[in-house]
Amino acid sequence: MAATYLRQATNQDLSEIKKIIDEAKAYLKKQGIDQWQDGYPAYEDLETDVNNGITYVLIVDGKIAGTAALHQGLDVNYLNIHDGEWVNGVHGRYTAIHRIAMSSEFRGQHLSDKMISGLITISGVLGYKDIRIDTHPDNLGMQHVITTNGFTKRGVIYMAENDGEASPRYAYQLVIG
Repeated sequence: MAATYLRQATNQDLSEIKKIIDEAKAYLKKQGIDQWQDGYPAYEDLETDVNNGITYVLIVDGKIAGTAALHQGLDVNYLNIHDGEWVNGVHGRYTAIHRIAMSSEFRGQHLSDKMISGLITISGVLGYKDIRIDTHPDNLGMQHVITTNGFTKRGVIYMAENDGEASPRYAYQLVIG
């Protein structure tokens, strides 16, 4: 059995992280999902996340199998929620899981569950009890991963797109003890 764990990403991981994000963009496009199709996340976003120490990578048998950013503190995209509400309010103290993607080499192995479980644990270790995540309404696979990891749908948020349009996202929350 291969060792599987999360660790903080380093600049040396950036080329592999960019490759995984590019694969995820292509995978979403192939499924007809209009998520990550307008240049987001840009390489600059990924570099900033790594430099800010918020990117984590899932390691499986010594290889990077997945990546995600764990934003800490207020997320401006979560300030306005529609058709529901956050349990601890819009100004609650929380982490937000963003830019989660799995390598095409490891897709279909249910490793997203391990990734999210690890990010929940890291959130708890950092002193956060409230974890939030969002996904595109058409991304049924990610919605399944999110809900099977204990998250509850709280409503709809709108993400600002590069073209100035606001794109709806289903917003989820998990409060841990």
